[in-house]
Amino acid sequence: MQEDGSTVVIVGAGHAGGNAAALLRQYGFDGRVALVGEEPVPPYHRPPLSKAYLKGEADVERLWLKPRAFYDEQRIELTLGASAQSLDRANRTLTLADGSHVQYDKLILATGSTPRALTVPGHDLAGVIALRSLADADVLRERVKPGEKLVVIGAGYIGLEAAAAARQLGHEVTVLEAAPRVLGRVTGETVSTFYANEHRAQGVSLRLNATIEALVGDGGKLTGVKLADGEIVPATLALVGIGILPNEGLAKAAGITCANGIQVDDDARTSDPDVFAIGDCAHRPLAHYGRAGRLESVHNAVEQAKLAAAAIVGKPRPACDAPWFWSDQYDLKLQTVGLLEGYDEVVVRGDPAARRFAVYYLKERVLLAVDAVNSMPDFLCGKKLVGKGVKLDLDALRDPATDMGKFAAAALA
Repeated sequence: MQEDGSTVVIVGAGHAGGNAAALLRQYGFDGRVALVGEEPVPPYHRPPLSKAYLKGEADVERLWLKPRAFYDEQRIELTLGASAQSLDRANRTLTLADGSHVQYDKLILATGSTPRALTVPGHDLAGVIALRSLADADVLRERVKPGEKLVVIGAGYIGLEAAAAARQLGHEVTVLEAAPRVLGRVTGETVSTFYANEHRAQGVSLRLNATIEALVGDGGKLTGVKLADGEIVPATLALVGIGILPNEGLAKAAGITCANGIQVDDDARTSDPDVFAIGDCAHRPLAHYGRAGRLESVHNAVEQAKLAAAAIVGKPRPACDAPWFWSDQYDLKLQTVGLLEGYDEVVVRGDPAARRFAVYYLKERVLLAVDAVNSMPDFLCGKKLVGKGVKLDLDALRDPATDMGKFAAAALA
């Protein structure tokens, strides 16, 4: 266990960093905890930014991970609006952009990620924005008003959630996706087709296989998106959601091993034993899949915060769940457990037309992942079975009368 009087510094006051600070205290760490964040606000929930907060259904106080008083009560030093400039591992010193220095015994990098930038001509026009932070969401909330023509570039979670929120507010929305289907990186064809049909039914103009040549404007302001075929889609506001890049620069400059994120072991420890990395920025072992990779989710942020905090205080390593994710669009809740890679069998339970169904992805009858749309029993079944390596009874899985709770229990017996 870290001795009392030692200091843990956490760089990044997002979901991962905020949870790590709280968990250190929960796990019994009694030394100094310093949490350094670039944004001027305490740690907050990001998922509502493209959903309830964007629609005005949640005020800012509901976004906070913890009440502001929590940090004082738990003796967690908050340094907000501060950017980490460099890391001196030999002297265990973090230098901030204002020139101040912070000493540490253990360091947790929770530096998160940055939206992937659109690089076509016109990308810097006024009216072209990303949605990653509370400040971004405030800009988008202010701009998404009657008369605006919103074009969403990218049909991943963020893009489709923002499109749904804007449509529910009654705004004109076009979604442009370069791939042949929506949610192509995270789900299979059945779910992609369902969501594409849903957005079109809700009045979204959805363009697939859309190649953007340039953003065009007048007087420095966006007026449209020019496609490769010459068509110009009218736009006064463009939300770019084409993925994110891990913020690994601080670690890489300090000589810590990085490759598509900061590489960590099962305890979230980097190549420097005194430095940990968690959340979007970390390239971690994926225990259920026999490989390493990055996960971009709330679940991953919390799980890795637990791993790092436990390792620092000397607690046993917490068990890792199969990764899980969710997305709210209109009245639809998509809940995914697992990663659908290398599957050779797909089983659909329920009827997409009824807006309640699930898709099971299997390899040699072993469950790799489940996509559940408005179907909590299927999601919970997936959480129990994904990663367990058990071969499933496909006839029972296909039977609509099968009770999924009993099915999971029987499979694990």
